[in-house]
Amino acid sequence: MITQQLFLPQKHNINHKELILEIELNGKMKFDILLNAIYNEMGVHYKVVNANVEYFNGNDFGSFQLYLNTTKEEFENLEYFLNKNKLLNTNVEYLCKKYF
Repeated sequence: MITQQLFLPQKHNINHKELILEIELNGKMKFDILLNAIYNEMGVHYKVVNANVEYFNGNDFGSFQLYLNTTKEEFENLEYFLNKNKLLNTNVEYLCKKYF
């Protein structure tokens, strides 16, 4: 007997929001340590969209963009963490048509 599996599209989770977050590095925190804190300590999954980071005398300067798919609470915790560490950040809501 041959069975046919139907692949139904996954429903979009309403609690999650897609956005792109741009972060400016000012030399106070290293790029890799920041990414580690975002993923391991806060549990926020991301994809690096763009990064322009320069190293000068052991300090990291520049900016990078992260694609996030987070809940409101996760994003608020991340934003609080960045502001506490005096890292300038701006976000843009990311909308993409999904075809099923």
